[in-house]
Amino acid sequence: MSNKLKLDLTDKYYKEALEVIPGAILGIRRPYNFVPGEYPIFFDHAKGGKVTDVDGNEYIDMLCAYGPIIIGHREEEIDNAVIEQMQNKGFCFSLTQPIQNQLAQKMIDLIPSAEMAVFVKTGSDATTTAIRVARANTERTKIVRCGYHGWHDWCVEVKGGIPEKLYEDVYEFHYNDLEELEDIMKKHGDDMAAIIVTPVGHPLAEKVQMPKPGFLEGARALADKYGTILIFDEIRSGFRFDLGGAQKVFGVTHDLSVFGKAMANGYPIGAVVCKEEYMKVIADKVFLSSTFFPNSLEQVAALKTIEILERDNILGAIRTKGEMFGAKLESIAKKCEYDIEISGAPLMPFITFNKDPQKHYKKLRPAFYTELIRRGVFLQPYHHVYIAYRHTDEDLVHAANMVEESLGELKKYL
Repeated sequence: MSNKLKLDLTDKYYKEALEVIPGAILGIRRPYNFVPGEYPIFFDHAKGGKVTDVDGNEYIDMLCAYGPIIIGHREEEIDNAVIEQMQNKGFCFSLTQPIQNQLAQKMIDLIPSAEMAVFVKTGSDATTTAIRVARANTERTKIVRCGYHGWHDWCVEVKGGIPEKLYEDVYEFHYNDLEELEDIMKKHGDDMAAIIVTPVGHPLAEKVQMPKPGFLEGARALADKYGTILIFDEIRSGFRFDLGGAQKVFGVTHDLSVFGKAMANGYPIGAVVCKEEYMKVIADKVFLSSTFFPNSLEQVAALKTIEILERDNILGAIRTKGEMFGAKLESIAKKCEYDIEISGAPLMPFITFNKDPQKHYKKLRPAFYTELIRRGVFLQPYHHVYIAYRHTDEDLVHAANMVEESLGELKKYL
């Protein structure tokens, strides 16, 4: 069995944080979402495809800040463009800088459904804007959703502090279950403002799913039948599956889509893009405003990131790396004595420990990730992998080898 990591400073900072921040760290970054006592809680620095914690332990970063890092950490060309804007022009003003027009036009050029665009800060901002736009256009109330769409009142899974009336008009269906969606639409279609769905299925702790033949097309047909706006949540898939989003790969045209995460390689920005006929409500009917939405640093970062993605065929390289890594994981899974499943390759690989009657999977999953983090591979037990351009082939081969080694240690935990 490999040695436990030295985490003295991470423990010290965690105890300090508990005194001043509720839970010490917010949300999905809290220790119980990893393996408590085994994973670091605080990082110190990162470069390329690797990250180092406050105790000096270095890891291959395969979570990539939950998706934004698509090229690599501390990309000089992007950071230098941001620094130049900061030093020579500034970035936070009472009025908007014209760079917003350049970024909007770039989004329109790249994304099939885009005729107009607006920019926000986070994915949750973007999905909530999309819902408001849909309700304003249709003058309807109800929403049907599939996937994780952020932390705002209408969609967050944890309902503490949220009155039921704020989400009572929101219905859920399961990814790839077109019949379930159809049943909901039969009951509520006449008052359904929007169908919002992630074009790639990535539920927490469950295998990643690609759309079955006819699923996205069926959602499009149901939206048309009931006069409902179809929204694609491309916060994860956009700028990773294709510069035009997964919508371009799957060839299904929707009405409105949202982007974020990878579009600025770590800088906080989200975007809502859609047909002009729907977006016009933001001009006079829907209020959308924030002190920081127009800040230009993130817009500069997004433009430079997109420039690099196009110029250097970054997505093609990432796909090639992902195919190699995914093939290695599939080979390892076939030889594994435990019931594990690989999904989501090449772009969002995920290792699932399938449920068994003895419930061994509940021990195997944390044991596996304990062994993996001790071997310097940073992943989250309930989340899929992200691959960055700066992950070298050697990094990915080593990570796959460490997966195999970690699986080999699991018998000691049962």
